[in-house]
Amino acid sequence: MRQFYGRYEQQKKLNRFLGKSKLQVSLIYGRRRVGKSELIKQCLLNMQVPQLNYECKQTTEMNNVESLSMLISEEFQLPTLGFGNMEALLDYLFRRAIQERLILVLDEYPYLRETVTGIDSILQSLIDKYKDDSSLKLVLCGSYVEIMKSLLAKENPLYGRIDLTIDLKPMDYYESAMFYPDFSSEDKVRLYSVFGGIPYYNRLIDPSLSVTENIQELISAPGARLENEVAMYLRSEISKIANANEVFEALSKGHSRYSDLLSQSHVTSGPTLVDVLDKLIRMEVVEKQAPINDESNRRKSGYYIIDHLSLFYYRYIFRFLSQRNVLDEEVFYDRYIREDFETQYVPHAFETICKQYLIRQNRAGKIDPAFDRIGKYYFDDPKTRTNGEFDIVTEDPTGYIFYEAKFRNEPLSMAMIQEEIAEVKATGLNSYRYGFISRSGFRCEPADNMIFIPLSELYSD
Repeated sequence: MRQFYGRYEQQKKLNRFLGKSKLQVSLIYGRRRVGKSELIKQCLLNMQVPQLNYECKQTTEMNNVESLSMLISEEFQLPTLGFGNMEALLDYLFRRAIQERLILVLDEYPYLRETVTGIDSILQSLIDKYKDDSSLKLVLCGSYVEIMKSLLAKENPLYGRIDLTIDLKPMDYYESAMFYPDFSSEDKVRLYSVFGGIPYYNRLIDPSLSVTENIQELISAPGARLENEVAMYLRSEISKIANANEVFEALSKGHSRYSDLLSQSHVTSGPTLVDVLDKLIRMEVVEKQAPINDESNRRKSGYYIIDHLSLFYYRYIFRFLSQRNVLDEEVFYDRYIREDFETQYVPHAFETICKQYLIRQNRAGKIDPAFDRIGKYYFDDPKTRTNGEFDIVTEDPTGYIFYEAKFRNEPLSMAMIQEEIAEVKATGLNSYRYGFISRSGFRCEPADNMIFIPLSELYSD
């Protein structure tokens, strides 16, 4: 069996849930390829009890009934069982779990909802009927995040009957790097900037190839393994893909304000743009971010692509698709990707990695005082009539700490650092400490109000 990486907190929660000997229901959801099924399989390995791990199919109710019946017969070494419908089959399993513990996983549960009328109500009725007698562990898993979240709504029959909910997010930079441990810290940053925290993508990275060769083989070359991954994912969730393409391309070029997106994306109207953005946010591939010093101001909020493969695809592949189709893959990479990737794209992704590092340290109790918020800081200078944002600022009970992430070849000198601090002070940001995270280290020692973090520290244990 292949190696399973990370997800320590989620494993702990799910193992604790599966280990209890009473009827309970768990809801596990997250975008496609994020590793839900693998997490469940990993936890089931630890359970010495009968288990049925069934992947629901987009077919008829009776086809699902027959397939699950076959699984039951195999698990319990029984002759073929005949059930008239899904309700009768599930009732059998709830009753069987009165005599012995049993785990039932319904993976891709939304497919079952499409074919079995009132399945949520059926489950609610069975849970209520057997809650005092059965020891069944029921796990409902699905990739359609919006549908899965609806099971938690007050109007849904299952409301109040879910004992454990896991919203499985993409891995952070640190856990993602476990998939490619032999690369240098710099190359780990580059790989994360393209493939992000999706385990399926990271498993495809070949340690015998360079970063560039992996990018070409997996995403940028014609016929690459993940060439159609982004488009397929979007089409599975969005009906009008043209509008999503327009918004994604505008976002990938660095336009983040609503007004800029409306003018740059060619989306026909404001309401249409709002609908597309809301959908992409619910799919968890786009995020709306507000500055930590003015969170309620909608004008200062921005929209950002948080799925790395989508960002790379729209910035380089979708945008230059015609050129890619007529050029050699090496020439295409050299002409349209290489320089921008190294000087703009990766340094921007490095800022995201540095935020994640600070959050990891904060949660581990390694930052004193611990910060309450981290994010962008908006500044408005009436003297120069300019405004802008600092990308990484934390706020703790003492005040603000400003961080600068530098993914450049040369070490930072004290002159560079003092110049940066002067620019920060000129905007009016009252920071009591200044942090610098540097790819190439430092040519000086930090003063009392400074924090120096080399890249290597981000990947240390």
